[in-house]
Amino acid sequence: MNSFHFIDRRKNPKGKSLGNRQRFLKRARSQIKEAVNKSLRDRSVKELDRGEKISIPSKSTAEPRFTHDREKGAREAVHPGNKEFDAGDRLKKPPKGGGRGRGKDASDSGMGEDEFQFTLSQEEFLDIFFEDLELPNLVKRSLKEIKSYAFKRAGITVSGAPTNMNLVRTMRNAHGRRLALKRPSTKAINELKERLFELERIAQPSDEEIAEKKDILAKLEEMERRRRFTPFIDPLDLRFNAYEPTPVETTAAVMFCLMDVSGSMGEREKDLAKRFYMLLYLFLKRRYERVEVVFIRHTHHAEEVDEETFFYSRQSGGTVVSTALEKMLEVQKDRFPAHEWNIYVAQASDGFTQSGDAQRCVEMLNDSVMPISQYYAYIEILDERELEVFSDASSGAELWRAYRTFAPAWPNFAQTRIARPQDIFPVFRELFARNNKEAA
Repeated sequence: MNSFHFIDRRKNPKGKSLGNRQRFLKRARSQIKEAVNKSLRDRSVKELDRGEKISIPSKSTAEPRFTHDREKGAREAVHPGNKEFDAGDRLKKPPKGGGRGRGKDASDSGMGEDEFQFTLSQEEFLDIFFEDLELPNLVKRSLKEIKSYAFKRAGITVSGAPTNMNLVRTMRNAHGRRLALKRPSTKAINELKERLFELERIAQPSDEEIAEKKDILAKLEEMERRRRFTPFIDPLDLRFNAYEPTPVETTAAVMFCLMDVSGSMGEREKDLAKRFYMLLYLFLKRRYERVEVVFIRHTHHAEEVDEETFFYSRQSGGTVVSTALEKMLEVQKDRFPAHEWNIYVAQASDGFTQSGDAQRCVEMLNDSVMPISQYYAYIEILDERELEVFSDASSGAELWRAYRTFAPAWPNFAQTRIARPQDIFPVFRELFARNNKEAA
């Protein structure tokens, strides 16, 4: 049975042991995950694809160890600067509970302790982010890729694969080398061989013919020697087409984030929506070099805002979803022409809107939004109890039912209900499936 040896050649981060780092991440995973989830609430949608400096309680870094019981046994210690005791003096043991000062006793909250701070790499941060979303491994690896490259011609090189050989350059070099080294031509050798054949057919050659025959044989031997010394094609003559990886030139994409910010959309709902937007942005960054993000919030009135206002500012009012679509079309026509930008729309809502507004949304999607969109994803955010009640896809709020009748006509439209982070992926399963069909 054959034995295999695997050598890990991955570089250790910052000179530390990679194995020790992985064991530490595994041991403190729950605290790290909690810190990452907290950082997601403060992190911008555009900053997902970088590492993160996080802090966890230092007690999470403690390792088990064996120590002597402080109340038993004999120990020797040297205390520099002692002016009070001599060798042989007996000291009383300190009373229980006194202990040695460790700094944390000064905390007014009981067990104050310094935090342990370290930096997660981009890959480690994404692994923890993907954990809640329950993405397949293939999708995780795909989303971690930042840029795509294509191989393009980059001149001539002296080494390469046989399939990349440049025949014209190779033969030109070989011809010049043969001329410089005066390699005998095949035509000259054949002429001498024909003359030798004529001389050999003479029954009684004269002395001059015998001398000519010997001279021809000597010349042929010399010419053959020079041909062996100067091959027709030498490895020095070979030239190959060179190729180098260059970033694939792609057009830009714009991602419109639409969200209902009425009173029914609380912090939990906004946190789920933010994870959804982050994942979509990460997917678009893999495909496009330039991605712009536009945040549009709405109640009964829609407005374009910055990311901080989009996720954290509160607004009161009713819910009219069509105003967000109107605002999106206004911004798109003003700044993002459809012939220059790939348009993606992500809408998050609890599904409730003003009576009759759902049909208005469907009309706008059919007439104006879907014809110019690469993809439109709608997520309806419910709590887990509502998700069980609305297990039937045809039941639910007015907006959900209206979209259900409209969706079959547009393959670039997807909708789903979510109550937990792992419910987000079904939307992206359709997105990836469509992307693969386009690539094929």
